[in-house]
Amino acid sequence: MPDPSTASARPNLIRPPVARLADARSRVDVADIAVRLFQAQGYEATSTTQIAAAAGVSRSTFFRQFRSKDDVIFADHDELLEQIDRYFTVEHDDPWLAVCDAAALVFERFRERLEIVRARDLVVRQTSVLRDRETVMVSRYEKIFSAYLRRSLLAVDPVIAIQFAAAVTATHNFELRRMIRAADSSRLLDTTGLTAGLAAELHAVRHRFDPSASSPATDPVPRASELLVAVFPASALPEDVARVIEDRLRSTVD
Repeated sequence: MPDPSTASARPNLIRPPVARLADARSRVDVADIAVRLFQAQGYEATSTTQIAAAAGVSRSTFFRQFRSKDDVIFADHDELLEQIDRYFTVEHDDPWLAVCDAAALVFERFRERLEIVRARDLVVRQTSVLRDRETVMVSRYEKIFSAYLRRSLLAVDPVIAIQFAAAVTATHNFELRRMIRAADSSRLLDTTGLTAGLAAELHAVRHRFDPSASSPATDPVPRASELLVAVFPASALPEDVARVIEDRLRSTVD
């Protein structure tokens, strides 16, 4: 019978739960910890050893998850790209809309993680090597979008698919930066409203490339015939403004 006293001499055979939990920490968890370190002490001043120690993982585990320190900060992008790739393996009735939905998925994920995304944005803006990596990351979204459209819309000129993918990506990034940096200015925001704003902008992009996308039943963007524009002098009384607008609306309905 084995001597129980020898168990302590073989610590690697039975690992404590804390150690197993540390090694199981996700790439995104480790990346979030790294972002906090970069924010606190600077990107260049932070080593992979410090990141691994703060995350409670070994250096070997860290390098199984990431090739280098440059890779760690964009781990959630890698995860999202994999999710989008899986989403595109499913057949969609409207490929144009599927690309817009994929971009909205990315936006929503970052809206949910706004605090850490804001911290990363500050670090990236201060670090040239990370700005370059971010540019490469953006191009990966464009490529996965355009590749999907070219597979799904064989009758469409490939250059149109590339242009649409670039337009969707640029629109998403513009709205994302507006959300991040408006929040950074400490103003209170209705981030749900920003999500709706992105949806409207993506709809406009989709309509430019696929005019059949608009229909009275599904179009979330008001058509020109549904808009009422009124101009009044600053001295106008509120009740007069309300009465004129009401009369105009009634005449439109009639």
